[in-house]
Amino acid sequence: MPRETLIERFFTTLISGDRVAGRQVIDQLIDEDCPAEKVVTHLLWPTLQHIQNLHRADQLNQLAHNYSTRLLRLLTEQMQLRLEQQPRIGRRVLVACGAEQAEELGAMMCADLIEAAGYEVFFVGGGIANDELVAQLGELNPQIIVIFGVVPATVPQTRLLIDRLQEIGACPEIQIVVGGGVFNRADGLAEEIGADLWATDPQDLVKVISEQPDRRMAPDQRTVGRRRRIKREAA
Repeated sequence: MPRETLIERFFTTLISGDRVAGRQVIDQLIDEDCPAEKVVTHLLWPTLQHIQNLHRADQLNQLAHNYSTRLLRLLTEQMQLRLEQQPRIGRRVLVACGAEQAEELGAMMCADLIEAAGYEVFFVGGGIANDELVAQLGELNPQIIVIFGVVPATVPQTRLLIDRLQEIGACPEIQIVVGGGVFNRADGLAEEIGADLWATDPQDLVKVISEQPDRRMAPDQRTVGRRRRIKREAA
């Protein structure tokens, strides 16, 4: 079945709240030996994007939005158990996001894929005050913090968090990664607020952070995002 047709079929089951039909779509892919990672990146994520786009354009009512995001979250949690886990690599990641349900769902997909890639992941979700995040970063001392799927209203808080970390010198070796949400729609925003890296989707996020050396080993390593932008401007 073509990908667009499958996404449309899956989307229809989600907005109607049909839990059985939603699971059947997933089961069909599993029966066809589709890897769990591909189910997440080629079905769950693009369907979530479709839901968000329609809801943002007022083309999806709140009932359908609630049905779809709640059921999609359930299926995402179930799919996490099927992801093939790579050997642990000794790097720790804290994942946060915007406060909306859909934003948290996208960040959850990121957390699942990052963990499957061998990282130790702590997923805090959305709605956490910056003071609490700074304190938690001090306790966990992760190498990476991911803030994924941020809505426009959350951008100032994200900027303040980055400024605060730089101001107090907390976790000086940490890489700050943003992506999804408004960062996909506002070119250059990630760089403007001082992020080290950015990614467009969960699959890209895993690739971006995996390509970067540990800042403990390469403290001068800065942003892929800035290099990408320089290349675009030069072109």
